[in-house]
Amino acid sequence: MLKLDSRDIEILRVLSLEGRISKTELAKRVNLSASPCWERLKRLEQAGVIEGYRAEISLKKIAPHIEVFVVVELENHHAVSFEAFEQAVNVRDEIVSCWALGGGFDYVMRVIATDIDAYQRLIDDLLAEGLGLARYFTYVVTKPVKTTGALPLAALGVQQR
Repeated sequence: MLKLDSRDIEILRVLSLEGRISKTELAKRVNLSASPCWERLKRLEQAGVIEGYRAEISLKKIAPHIEVFVVVELENHHAVSFEAFEQAVNVRDEIVSCWALGGGFDYVMRVIATDIDAYQRLIDDLLAEGLGLARYFTYVVTKPVKTTGALPLAALGVQQR
């Protein structure tokens, strides 16, 4: 595990909230000159701590859609079943996130579709592929409550050098 000092942690905190911040402004915010800040940023990227930068897009302003969380249970728990399901998930753009779970269910997926019919067609396609879905539960998002994307670094006790 990479050990971070307080400046590294502050760089990560600022970037998790403002991914498009200029390097100059980032350096000011973390109280470093530009060159050392840039070196730290490169080190964090090269170590894989920073995996990428993304824009948060307001879909409601550009396209009609629904957002759905789906909890999935597979019929059996053989490695080949998990691999087949995960491959099927990875080729579908509507499935924007998927997490493997420990416990009673096997996966939770976040799906964005044009409407409920498009969502159901996606599920029907998954069922038709014979992936061994035993059960699935659909939860339609009615409104976002919190979507900051900021990671609770301090609460996680991120180790400092």
